[in-house]
Amino acid sequence: MRYFAQLTLLAILISSCSPKEKVPFEDGLENFPTLRKVLENADKYKVQLIYTRIDRNEHGNALFTDYSVNLDDTRYFYPASTIKLPVAILALEWLEEQNIEGLTSETSMLIDSVRPSQVPAWKDFSAKDSLPSIAHYIKKILLVSDNDAYNRLYELLGQDYLNKKLKEKGLEHIIINHRLSYSANAEENRIFNPIRFVDTTGNVILALPERITDTVYSNVDNPIVGKAFYSDDSLVQHGMDFSNRNKLALSDLHGIVKRIIFPMSFVESERFAITEVHREFILKYMSMLPAESDFPKYAQDEYWDTYSKFYLNGNDKNDFPESIRIFNKTGQAYGHMLDASYYVDFDKGIEFFVSAVIYVNENEILNDDQYEYDEIGFPFFAELGEYLYQLETERKKSVPADLKRVKFGY
Repeated sequence: MRYFAQLTLLAILISSCSPKEKVPFEDGLENFPTLRKVLENADKYKVQLIYTRIDRNEHGNALFTDYSVNLDDTRYFYPASTIKLPVAILALEWLEEQNIEGLTSETSMLIDSVRPSQVPAWKDFSAKDSLPSIAHYIKKILLVSDNDAYNRLYELLGQDYLNKKLKEKGLEHIIINHRLSYSANAEENRIFNPIRFVDTTGNVILALPERITDTVYSNVDNPIVGKAFYSDDSLVQHGMDFSNRNKLALSDLHGIVKRIIFPMSFVESERFAITEVHREFILKYMSMLPAESDFPKYAQDEYWDTYSKFYLNGNDKNDFPESIRIFNKTGQAYGHMLDASYYVDFDKGIEFFVSAVIYVNENEILNDDQYEYDEIGFPFFAELGEYLYQLETERKKSVPADLKRVKFGY
């Protein structure tokens, strides 16, 4: 009995001397002043956070543990450019469903116009052959968040296809109903340009006529943002109505990134139905830096390495760490900032998911360009990324992560 009593006492002593694992978003915030300030004023900044720890079982399969802050699927925020990620992926799903010989992601996609509100697209001089295609539009979306590229895939798929597909995958809080940075009313956004896919000799492989959506995909909860907004040069003294704007919940955005990284962690009906080749194409360009792309080619003074990598400080123009890759999509508009990411350090075997949204608009006036992106937004994301990276560095894993499948040549 004395032997077992000594063992018990020894276990207690060892336990008391061992460092306790930090509780995410509660412990270790002393050196992260902006992150701590935002978390302490969560309602003011309308912050929502999801952090997913990833462990591996003996077969290498991913096991998820989620931590969240202030998460609320019913609270509206403007998704900005993050809405482009599901559109890019679904464009490949649509393509595979056509199952037409000669129709690939590289096939020339020519967009016509039959109304004054429509703009044709027959050339893209950033492409190697100066011709637009699904693949080239996806590259532009994932590399630098190109608005026109998103609009062209939106015109290809239409609202019915996009919204139906997302609901089928269990992504219940997403509505896609408009082009971006484009002058069109709600009715015009329900009309989609005629499109032709042509081969290298100019023969039409597939022609889509103009299509019109009868269903009105509006936000029934009538979301209002801010207390006032500028319309042209006039200040309107009430909040802006986002009823006819795109919508998503942070949990859905986080789920999209999870699905594309670990599709086998979801039941088949919830996955994106694309080939492994197309999935790897998405992953490559989610993680590629603008300077690593030849077609399209981007000037580094305009699109620096962290341009769309908020967790490594989107304002920092220094070199990107060689061992780190971030597979992500960001958004920034109307005082909202978002980043949904799968964060990897190949040297240290670190991997985790993190998605966050913050609202930085102290005066609650929209379209006045007086947002606290630099003062609060970018520092918040940079500190959040560093905080979680430190937590992961200190964490012990029983099975090391095998990251070869997400290592690409750029």
